[in-house]
Amino acid sequence: MDIGLARTFLAIAETRSFQRAAERLHVTQTAISARVRALEDQLGRPLFVRNKAGAVLTSAGEQFMPHARTLVQVWERARQQVAVPEGRRAVLALGCETSLWHPLLPRWLVRMRERAPDLALRCTVGPARELLDQVAGGVLDAAIAYAPQQRPGLRVELLIEERLVMVSTDPETRVPRAADYVNVDWGPEFEMQHGLAFPQLSNAPVQTGLGPLGLEYVLAAGGTGYFRLEVARSHIEAGRLHRVPDTPEFLYPAYVVYAAGAEPPALHEALEGLREMAGNLPPPGSLSAGYPEKA
Repeated sequence: MDIGLARTFLAIAETRSFQRAAERLHVTQTAISARVRALEDQLGRPLFVRNKAGAVLTSAGEQFMPHARTLVQVWERARQQVAVPEGRRAVLALGCETSLWHPLLPRWLVRMRERAPDLALRCTVGPARELLDQVAGGVLDAAIAYAPQQRPGLRVELLIEERLVMVSTDPETRVPRAADYVNVDWGPEFEMQHGLAFPQLSNAPVQTGLGPLGLEYVLAAGGTGYFRLEVARSHIEAGRLHRVPDTPEFLYPAYVVYAAGAEPPALHEALEGLREMAGNLPPPGSLSAGYPEKA
């Protein structure tokens, strides 16, 4: 069967919409409909019922769901394994949400090179939804994300209980001013809590959707903002940043997402490495940091 048909089926099942599936797959809605007709012809059963609410799986569609997911994952794994570099036993593909890659991902890469030098490692950084799509499709073995949505066939495991803290280049800052505040988009939950705590900062003149960019700007131009404690701690220790006293902390946990079921040896090693790296990160209240010592 054409793997593209299985991908199309899964995209419709997850979005519950032919139109949104077309947008995700970057094709026309007409192409999506044609693929569904071809798949239904091959299976001899209708897979979706379309109504005003979108596209709903039929009983046959529900039964086909795990098989479609397996088909795509097996195909992607086979494609990757055929491309294993010489001298490596397997390829391990890991994704990480843009706001979470540092410092966990570099530490993990170093540790994997020490513990599993015969693995080929492929890393990608991007938006959480795209990463989860790739995990579900077998393109990625696992992904690290903040507040990932639960999806059938994927397992979500808490990795790090990170915190967002307010820091400033001015040690005398007690009440943040909108004029020198950098508002970082850390997600809808943070935005809601932040808006309740600091309504006067919602229209800050500098806003960014990327934490590292906001932090670099604050360090270069001066100012105040909320940043991940694990990333800010080295600057706090060096005196470049200062915790703003009596300001709330916000939870920003990181999760690792991977396909449910049996873990291939390479994925098992990767997950153990991530858990180990997460365990080596200092607790949120600590200001000691640094790369873990080599084993």
